[in-house]
Amino acid sequence: MFGIDLALTAGGLLTGLMVGLTGMGGAALVTPMLVLLFGVSPATAVSSDVVATAVMKPVGAWVHIRAKTVHWGLVGWLSVGSIPGVLIGTWIFASVLGTDEASETIRTWIGWVLLIAVGAMIAKVWVGRRASGLRASHEELGTAMPVRRVPTVALGVAVGLLVGMTSVGSGSLVVTALLLLYPLMRPSILVGTDLTQAVPMLVVGAIAHAGFGEISIPVVASLLLGQIPGVWLGARMSSRYDGSALRWLLMVVLAATAVKLLGAPTLVAGMIGIVGLIVVATLYVRERIDAKGQVAVPDAGGGP
Repeated sequence: MFGIDLALTAGGLLTGLMVGLTGMGGAALVTPMLVLLFGVSPATAVSSDVVATAVMKPVGAWVHIRAKTVHWGLVGWLSVGSIPGVLIGTWIFASVLGTDEASETIRTWIGWVLLIAVGAMIAKVWVGRRASGLRASHEELGTAMPVRRVPTVALGVAVGLLVGMTSVGSGSLVVTALLLLYPLMRPSILVGTDLTQAVPMLVVGAIAHAGFGEISIPVVASLLLGQIPGVWLGARMSSRYDGSALRWLLMVVLAATAVKLLGAPTLVAGMIGIVGLIVVATLYVRERIDAKGQVAVPDAGGGP
């Protein structure tokens, strides 16, 4: 009916699995995949992904709303910034569509925002450890935590702009920024708030892109057909695997993709990917060896 592309559905399934397993990726994976692997124009990739994500996010948000792990005050103040931000971002996006360099300009935007997203993902590791230390020595705060309004609204504006222009940023950037602003927030509330705050921004962004963007219904339908079961399967698998190695692998893939989108030769992007994979594999092997060593120490020194 919608001209479903089975290859694109398979890509949606794979990216959905990654998102469900790691809690990361989303638009940062899908938009470059559409451009580089499926030859979709950057403008159509951005608009279509905004619409697909607007359909996906409420599913995860509803789970957290039912579990009462959403800070509604934060959602409200983030939305105060993100809704006008995504409208301005979409207006900027639409303003370049009529230019001769539209595809190259949007492609460059996506590349730079991907690099920012990778930086945010790397920072999240350090920020998350710092926040865990603070939570261990202080009382964790729940949904009644006071809101720092000015920086929260500013964060919403910045993320809305990036999402309107590139579709990337609604999750990868917000979590790191919220950890910096609210290090004592319980992790479950952090995730629930992040998912829920994205819904109004993405719905408004999807409507704006429907009016000014270049949405492809077959692309949206093909993506969702794979992403919905992919996210569900990945989330179930995440209960048995923490996804730590995949997170680092995802950062490598996004870094190489960003460089390629910014115009680097395929050889350079490939070398970045290969070196990154070697580093990730080395770190993973060392982590496994250290973990086995820690388990073996009590056995070696003790006895019945």
